[in-house]
Amino acid sequence: MKIICIDKDVKTTLESGYFIIPRFQRPYLWERENVEEFWNDSVVDSNEEHFIGSIVVFRTRDSKLGIVDGQQRLTTITMILCALRNALFEMGFSDLAKGVHRLVEKPDIGNKNQFVLQTETSYPYLQEYIQKFGKPEAEPSHGKEEDYLKAAFDLITYGIREKLQAAGARAGHPPKSKRKKLQKLIEQIRDRILNLKLIFIELDQEDDAYFVFETLNTRGKDLRLADLVKNHVTRLLRPKNQNVDLAKDKWNKIVDVIEENDNISLDSFLHHYWLSKHEYITVKKLFKSLRRVIKLSNARQFLDELIKDSRTYREIYEPSFAIWSKQELSISNSLKALNEFRVKQDLPMILAVMRDYRDSAIKKKHVDLLLQAVENFHFMFTAITSQRSSGGISFMYAMHARQLSSAKSLQSKVKIISDLIRKLRDKKPSYQEFEANFVQKLYSKEFSKDKILVLYVLSKFYRHFDQSGVPVDFSQMTIEHVSPEKPHKGKAGIPNTTIGQIGNLLLVDHQLNSQLANKGFDDKKPILIESKVWLDPKIRSAKKWGKKEIEDRTKYLAREAYNKVWKF
Repeated sequence: MKIICIDKDVKTTLESGYFIIPRFQRPYLWERENVEEFWNDSVVDSNEEHFIGSIVVFRTRDSKLGIVDGQQRLTTITMILCALRNALFEMGFSDLAKGVHRLVEKPDIGNKNQFVLQTETSYPYLQEYIQKFGKPEAEPSHGKEEDYLKAAFDLITYGIREKLQAAGARAGHPPKSKRKKLQKLIEQIRDRILNLKLIFIELDQEDDAYFVFETLNTRGKDLRLADLVKNHVTRLLRPKNQNVDLAKDKWNKIVDVIEENDNISLDSFLHHYWLSKHEYITVKKLFKSLRRVIKLSNARQFLDELIKDSRTYREIYEPSFAIWSKQELSISNSLKALNEFRVKQDLPMILAVMRDYRDSAIKKKHVDLLLQAVENFHFMFTAITSQRSSGGISFMYAMHARQLSSAKSLQSKVKIISDLIRKLRDKKPSYQEFEANFVQKLYSKEFSKDKILVLYVLSKFYRHFDQSGVPVDFSQMTIEHVSPEKPHKGKAGIPNTTIGQIGNLLLVDHQLNSQLANKGFDDKKPILIESKVWLDPKIRSAKKWGKKEIEDRTKYLAREAYNKVWKF
């Protein structure tokens, strides 16, 4: 590997040629704090010898410079120059603006203008809305990278205007003198940026760039697992035609599906995918194992599997992403519940099960059996008793996921699912522990932290016991306090901690909720019975409703929950 290292400044670096962000690179990801830190270091607090690190490049076939390390800094520097150019032009210094623009866009040997920094991922936003000197002609497209670019460019533009306004306010001179002072200030910012020092490292071939990329971190934003995996796969699957890069296109499909949901991490998806098929390993050690397993012979298959599983993973995280048949609503409901519990350990197994279901390797009844067991276990273990796994549960899920993925027959797959359910039963909390925590789940205006969980509990009771046959839209239901939170004047109040207990709560529609209003139990009961809403025996048989009745019903519902509704 031949490496050339030269000390340079930003000006001579930008004059070196045309820089291209290669296919294995990640998009622009600097957040506000990264941009502010760079601005303060480079402009506000900088001196003539301020050093910003290294820029690592390789020479491409068309003699451009592919960026291995320094992409985020070089993009930010380009945006600062564009903001300075715009400020100079707005102030009437058109020659100075054109001078700065020559470091952003310049003619090539064929006298055709090209941007000094070139990228495909944010096209046409970076080119049209930031680099271009003049009004944009293309319609904006806004993805995550464009959002980062816009936020960074707006912040830089604001920083320049703030400095100019502060200098103008202090000047107190005639317009001509004030104008010269502002010109001097903006030239000072320009020169500070252009004089920033760096080490320019050039590799002699692209193959070296892939390996160097894996060992380097970009300032302010460490390389993610996803960046390394993308680099590895695109290195193996080189495009045969310069204009057709199928590997990159496929990778972008995965990114689009996963990162369209802000709650899903691409690194987590890759980790859970791996655990659903391969040995148990931490996310920090994953890339080393992946690089050992994924070779040229299976890289294409690996990428195709990721595309397929990315949609399944998104459906698990976001059930509304899929179109479920009426018969599949039980699957959707279980997935929603697990998301409400914020459970993550089960994801490799859920991914393996849903993958087999989508491939018709197992039947819906097997999916229901597994998902119901996982939902019921984590309702007791995670949502109610708030227990934490030491790592054994994560390992158990991953092991069974791996076994399920490698099993060939339906019989062996069913046996693996049954074995996992048996192990979950062995780990569920005792009834005493469950009841002690169940009675502490409260909902009222004063205690609102568990509202989503309480809605889930009441909906589950309703689904389990309601025999009316009338379809219920639970999204339109609301929580009713049998004993009102604000009792009538003159009535002895029940403690707030009792009022909020599940034993004092019912699920009713909005119209019935308004009808019940703030009435006492004697007035509410006949309305509730007439409404045909599901009522358990405790409320139906009650003659009065006070602290004792609420606590008795809470414990009754705890027993029903443990022994019937969430039994598995």
